[in-house]
Amino acid sequence: MKEQILIRISGQDRVGLTAAVMSILARYDAQILDIGQADIHSSLSLGILIRISEEHSGQVMKELLFKATEMNVNIGFEPVSDDEYEAWVGRQGKNRFILTLIGRSLSARQIEAAAKVATVQGLNIDSIRRLTGRMSLRNPAAKNVRACIEFSLRGTPVNREAMQAELMHLSAEMGFDFSLQKDDMYRRMRRLICFDMDSTLIQTECIDELAERAGVGDQVRAITESAMRGEIDFKESFTRRVALLKGLDASVMQEIAEHLPVTEGVDRLMSVLKTCGYKIAILSGGFTFFGEYIQKRYGIDYVYANELEIGDDGKLTGRYVGEIVDGRRKADLLKLIAQMEKVNMAQTIAVGDGANDLPMLSEAGLGIAFHAKPRVAANARQSINTVGIDGVLYFLGFKDSHLGEQGILQAVQH
Repeated sequence: MKEQILIRISGQDRVGLTAAVMSILARYDAQILDIGQADIHSSLSLGILIRISEEHSGQVMKELLFKATEMNVNIGFEPVSDDEYEAWVGRQGKNRFILTLIGRSLSARQIEAAAKVATVQGLNIDSIRRLTGRMSLRNPAAKNVRACIEFSLRGTPVNREAMQAELMHLSAEMGFDFSLQKDDMYRRMRRLICFDMDSTLIQTECIDELAERAGVGDQVRAITESAMRGEIDFKESFTRRVALLKGLDASVMQEIAEHLPVTEGVDRLMSVLKTCGYKIAILSGGFTFFGEYIQKRYGIDYVYANELEIGDDGKLTGRYVGEIVDGRRKADLLKLIAQMEKVNMAQTIAVGDGANDLPMLSEAGLGIAFHAKPRVAANARQSINTVGIDGVLYFLGFKDSHLGEQGILQAVQH
């Protein structure tokens, strides 16, 4: 006859502990049914579920107890009946979700709130892991400090839409970012990421920069605000704003491009994505000139934006060339690039901040609102508001320990 025994070991982590335990179990031909380990501040928690013959179980526990005393760690044993084990096995087929929390720091209050949402929805927290590096106590205000933890949840939410809405409410109220994703093969195999440009990859709106130099900044901003209030659509607002740029010397665009304020985290994000083989696209309602400048800087694969017409005199004509890249066009381009790259839509990511990004955010497998306008944040399923754009990496499951100082991948994504 055989029986199941759950072994729990805790205490100061020591080199060779797992090998020593397995050496004892191996001598008695123990079958390992489950194993898991966590290490927090060099404090070990190791659990091993074994199946072993009843005639050997007593001797195994005795030898493990001696070894634990020798290595100065605590050990405990718990029998697990066949029925209990089978019930546990039956639960493994349930859905799994990954809930990721990000902030400049994370408090017990924020984590409690997120955990309660999972509990109310009937989800069990199987594991929690930290994705970010450890924060220094001596220099807590160091540049780019952030905290990120990832919950692995098991079960089926009672109401996933309500769960999503409550997390969005809490993130805005309590100042953290979150992502809730189904833990399937697509989450682990994202391959195409599409970015808005203005106020996403760069911290400005290029049309505003051009308008300032043309002396029509106030007029352009008034049209933009009217569009944001829903009084006019994007195409009309775009046409009217471009018309106001008539007569501006095209050479001004080079000057603006050379001084574009890049968003926090872009360098790190692009380095990791390129190293990992992601296809990257800019889908922008802005202008091709600036998109291509960013493309050359980071080796981006695709750029789709709006082309300003330049006259023979080297000045802007106040017109554009080709089809306007609006919200619907962005969504169509996302699908087109995915088709060209033979990427399933579930493997795509879209990142943007404005209302004209909503269609592509909803079409993508993972749509992320980045420092978004209120309407966008209210309709997004994932959001980043507290950290730089490299927070996207945590939603993809990367850990700081995977990344070198320059953001180069040192280990394969988990």
